Amino acid sequence: MAQTPELRVDDHAVLRPATHGVLVPMFEAYQEDSGAAQTALPWLDPNDDVRRQLRDMLYDIEAQDGTDQLHFWSIHSIEDDEFIGLVGLGDELQSPLAKFNLGYWVRQNHRRRAIASRSVDAIFSWLTQRPNPTMVEIAVHPHNEAGLATAAAICQRWPGERLSEFIGIEFNGRTVPHCLHLVELGPVA
Repeated sequence: MAQTPELRVDDHAVLRPATHGVLVPMFEAYQEDSGAAQTALPWLDPNDDVRRQLRDMLYDIEAQDGTDQLHFWSIHSIEDDEFIGLVGLGDELQSPLAKFNLGYWVRQNHRRRAIASRSVDAIFSWLTQRPNPTMVEIAVHPHNEAGLATAAAICQRWPGERLSEFIGIEFNGRTVPHCLHLVELGPVA
């Protein structure tokens, strides 16, 4: 089975397998901009203990390391090891063709620097080294303009497509329409 590897993004950032060791800076990032965190992690219940929910998520991620069911990384600055965000390949899928869904969350003071895109490129490069093709889906709320732009840019760099129809995703007891993008990553020929 595939362990989640450490991946170098560039000279400024590195992806480390997510562990409970990032709980404190992750919770701080949540407190800085809870709205963005709710968008990235829509299952979070803001009326419940958010720190506990984040802790449970990180322990679940650690427990599944090596199963190749999901891969999550914390993004860190190489310069000072600051927690920048979270990026991952999850298993909450909408398409029967997909192996993983892609999600990311970048801390407020690191946005608009293409760190999410560069992190995705590092992950997708890793996926191309796998022996079999891997389909990754990206679900984006149609009003999330930044998310749609990022997904479109990813699909342009890593030939993918946006499906023409919306798909409904259940969040907190209601169905929310999303745009679905699919990217197939195969072994490098």
